[in-house]
Amino acid sequence: MYIYNCNTQEETQNLARALSEISTSQDIWALFGTLGVGKSVFSRAFIKNLTSIEEVPSPTFTLVQVYEAPSFDIYHYDLYRLKSAEEIWELNIEEAFAQAVSLVEWPEKMGPYLPRDCFKVNIVSLSQDRRRIEIEVKSEKKKNRLLKAKIKPDIIDDK
Repeated sequence: MYIYNCNTQEETQNLARALSEISTSQDIWALFGTLGVGKSVFSRAFIKNLTSIEEVPSPTFTLVQVYEAPSFDIYHYDLYRLKSAEEIWELNIEEAFAQAVSLVEWPEKMGPYLPRDCFKVNIVSLSQDRRRIEIEVKSEKKKNRLLKAKIKPDIIDDK
């Protein structure tokens, strides 16, 4: 697990920007955390860094928004409103996972369909602005990419 301590919202946004720069097609960023913890803040910074989009609305009601980046499309999912895991198939999620970068808020709603080899990002609130961001990934290639990001983890725990 790779742990980043962000003391301000701006540090969280900077981390998201740094991680966007190591992203490649077929990456899935599964964003876990309680309501209001900063999943959308993370997603907006990630998307804005790779596109010319000024306004990044939350896909809470549409469930998915798609953005064009120079090297791949970015699918931004908010699965909070799903009633069952099977509803993901109506959102073209398999297409996104196969050829784009996907940011998935509320990935626990996918149940058993969440791919094992994704970047599992758990955002934990420590205070009003402070966040601990824990990233777990299985693949050695993805671990190496995390280490190449501009912002290095504060703690690496490979238990």
